[in-house]
Amino acid sequence: MSVTASESASQSASQSASRAARILSRPASINGLTVPNRIVMAPMTRQFSPGGIPGADVASYYSRRAAAGVGLIVTEGTYVGHESAGQSNRVPRFHGEEQLAGWAKVAEAVHAAGGRIVPQLWHIGMVRTQGQPPYAEAPAVGPSGLRIGATEPTGRAMTRRDLDDVVGAFAEAAAAAERIGFDGVELHGAHGYLLDQFLWAGTNRRTDAYGGDAVARTKFGAEIVAAVRESVSPDFPVIFRYSQWKQEAYDARLAETPEELEAILAPLAAAGVDAFHASTRRYWLPEFDDSDLNLAGWTKKLTGKPVITVGSVGLDGDFIKAFMGEGSPLKSIDDLLDRLEAEEFDLVAVGRALLQDPEWAAKVLAGRFEDLTAYDAAALKTLS
Repeated sequence: MSVTASESASQSASQSASRAARILSRPASINGLTVPNRIVMAPMTRQFSPGGIPGADVASYYSRRAAAGVGLIVTEGTYVGHESAGQSNRVPRFHGEEQLAGWAKVAEAVHAAGGRIVPQLWHIGMVRTQGQPPYAEAPAVGPSGLRIGATEPTGRAMTRRDLDDVVGAFAEAAAAAERIGFDGVELHGAHGYLLDQFLWAGTNRRTDAYGGDAVARTKFGAEIVAAVRESVSPDFPVIFRYSQWKQEAYDARLAETPEELEAILAPLAAAGVDAFHASTRRYWLPEFDDSDLNLAGWTKKLTGKPVITVGSVGLDGDFIKAFMGEGSPLKSIDDLLDRLEAEEFDLVAVGRALLQDPEWAAKVLAGRFEDLTAYDAAALKTLS
């Protein structure tokens, strides 16, 4: 009996689903932390924490996804305890008695659901939303006081004291994370925020030891990593998230060659980073010419550290043949699985698909692709 095209497609889908369940369900290690599977919840800013305090709804939001099988949750960005760290009074903070008490309950709820969780520690630097007053009356600060795309300073270039204060704020937040029960920390060095502003020549025009070539521009980030590493236990994971692109400049690049990228990553790895989170907008795109490796793949090749990849994974309910709204085709799940099996990277972060469908991980790990909820940006405001 001949097999119809429909039956053949169904068999192929079933095989992909079974393979996804097998490959993604494998545990992974980051320093002293064992992650039960390869699925990571990417950090996504939600502004649901009035006064910077995460409440019971935030605990429920994260624990629901932990209960549904997410291996590691990276929280939304949380402001460290520096006067210029953030702007929105609804973004959670990782300092202050009430704020940390709220976060302790979030970690407890996630652990009760069987999950692992790390907070993302954040300083926005020069990135300010126009027309929105800051929750603290403090000037925007950055390496050179330059916002992305600006030719003249719109903020203040950081002094030696500013640098020391921010290093201390990150270290204190990391120590607090371990004290209140988190499983590690992630440092936000991506998307044009403060640490990234130092890494990128476009916003770092300093002429002191913190500016100049790629290695010098890494000095501030490496000092933060080293201070964080010293403030926590040796087996407490420290993850560093970075990107080439910026939220205000999608075509920006820290490095044009693997050699330039290695110059940036090596000091961070030496300072104590246990894993990198390489943020791209499309995980399947090659990062440099003459190689199919994506940014995460190059990061692992150059540092030898575990790496999380991210970028438009599972944005459509049809995880096998997904398409972006603008018509740009997504790679099939088999491409992602091929890369994981080849150890190009170690874990896969999922953002908007998990925001849309809290059960996404459970469905994928069980091979239930047919039950996935299609991504719908318009519906996200009502989701929790």
